[in-house]
Amino acid sequence: MHAISRGVRNRRWFTGLVLSTALLSVGCRGGQVPAKDLGADIDDVAATLIEQPLVHSASIAVVYRGQEFIRHRGDMEAGKPGPPTDATLYEIGSLSKTLAGTLMANAVLERRLGLDDDIRMYLQGDYPNLQYNGEPIRIRHLLSHTGGLPNMLPDRANTVLADFTNHRTPQALNALYAGYGKADFFRDLHAVEIRQAPGKDYAYSSTGTELTAHILETVYASDYASLLRGFFGDSAAMTGLRIRVDDTEAARLAVGYHSDNPVPTTPMPQLPWGASGNVKATVPEMVKYLKFQLADGPVVQESHRALVTFDPEFSIGYFWNIVAGDRLKGTYYAHHGGVPRSQCYIYILPRYDLGIFVITNQSGDETAHAMEAAIDTLVERIAARENTTG
Repeated sequence: MHAISRGVRNRRWFTGLVLSTALLSVGCRGGQVPAKDLGADIDDVAATLIEQPLVHSASIAVVYRGQEFIRHRGDMEAGKPGPPTDATLYEIGSLSKTLAGTLMANAVLERRLGLDDDIRMYLQGDYPNLQYNGEPIRIRHLLSHTGGLPNMLPDRANTVLADFTNHRTPQALNALYAGYGKADFFRDLHAVEIRQAPGKDYAYSSTGTELTAHILETVYASDYASLLRGFFGDSAAMTGLRIRVDDTEAARLAVGYHSDNPVPTTPMPQLPWGASGNVKATVPEMVKYLKFQLADGPVVQESHRALVTFDPEFSIGYFWNIVAGDRLKGTYYAHHGGVPRSQCYIYILPRYDLGIFVITNQSGDETAHAMEAAIDTLVERIAARENTTG
């Protein structure tokens, strides 16, 4: 990985590392600052976001010094009046990984496992391939994308995603994952070749997140979906998280568009565990997640702990991207998420006691840029307000 904290090399679906480092020097001071004008700022940012080419609608959630804001703008379907609402169920893509990382942080604190455990301790059967010159893939390598595992299994999915904007991509993914279950995943895992020592180089891997879910299932003797609902229901009052949806819930899924295709596309195909990209949530649920992150309890602190530092500006915690040295944002924690018909971001900025979640119902090469600009504008306005009134 090269200078990932200064920008993004690959903004395609599942990259998960689309990070912005706006270097606008705006000083700030601490203190409890009123947010009386922030609602109007969020309105402006949301209105600007949906003016971007191909972006039909957007939802923004902000938690700032304890105050909560939600804004929905645009129409879900082109030419059909109907904005998203608090009941809209969004596919949050690779933001799902931060939830898996949080569950793993809790497991570490509960001493269910150790970060330096060989992952093969939790696999049935023999996997001599999951090592390099005697150095095994360890749990910390899964969490930091340094295990040398492929992005996706089956391997054909990586070829499909390399041409992400092709209008045939969603259909090709659906065909690949139709009936692709855990047994298929483990069969393909036997064929993986590790080409370098784990822990050294970054290689984004949804495969590693799916393995993380399997390990959690093993140590807790429970299915991943139940673990997800149980922990976040108890810890963050997030009772609406879903990996799979029933027919009633499917009717609430956000309609979305892939690339520049004017025809709405299909939902994200189901992965074996779903931990790497299948979580669905409403915007009010994501407000709860922002509040949970900003409360900075022991599990959150552990999940934000750097497991690998690549350079002075960029580290990775429990799937969280950690950016330091940003003159505007300070040290912050972020993740990008994307599926063929939606992209989103989450930012946690302790400097301002600020959390931001932005999601659109369009997924293309320029979607992330548009959301980055929206987030940067919000942070700039908050920083300017604190500088003026703090």
